[in-house]
Amino acid sequence: MGKIRILDKEFEKNIPFERIQEVIETMASKIHEDYKNSRPLFLCVLNGAFMFAADLFKHYPGHCEISFIKLSSYAGTQTTGEVKTLIGLDKEIEGRDVIILEDIVDTGITISHLANDLSACKPESVRIATLLLKPESLRKEIRLDYVGMEIPNDFIVGYGLDYNGFGRNFRDIYKITE
Repeated sequence: MGKIRILDKEFEKNIPFERIQEVIETMASKIHEDYKNSRPLFLCVLNGAFMFAADLFKHYPGHCEISFIKLSSYAGTQTTGEVKTLIGLDKEIEGRDVIILEDIVDTGITISHLANDLSACKPESVRIATLLLKPESLRKEIRLDYVGMEIPNDFIVGYGLDYNGFGRNFRDIYKITE
């Protein structure tokens, strides 16, 4: 599918599934190299990162665990600038190596908020892995430890990313055209 329509918006294919998988496999290897003597806890930020987290988890060759947290900061195609925790942490992370798995970092507001919250729980370390980064959109200074791809400041859907709840199911990533 070269073009799709979601609700009132048109999108065109931007990043094919095969490229996404190459990036994730490379990232899983890099993370494993850093954590081969540890059992990290991957913390998936729902809803958007669920596909990224599942595929990274499949490619990770070491011992690890996964947990989920749900945050919200978007309405439609724009960030609200306010982060709401919808589902909180359900694992003890004190003394643990935690790797946050995020689908996309654009403003940095959500991931910065989460990293600060986790630090209060006294983990051994907190690192951030994001599939996508929009460097032009960053408003917060944040250290990202693993970045799959840098992309322009286009609104995108697919591979877990949505427009008003729709479009997450597409295996490729699409950018808005209208």
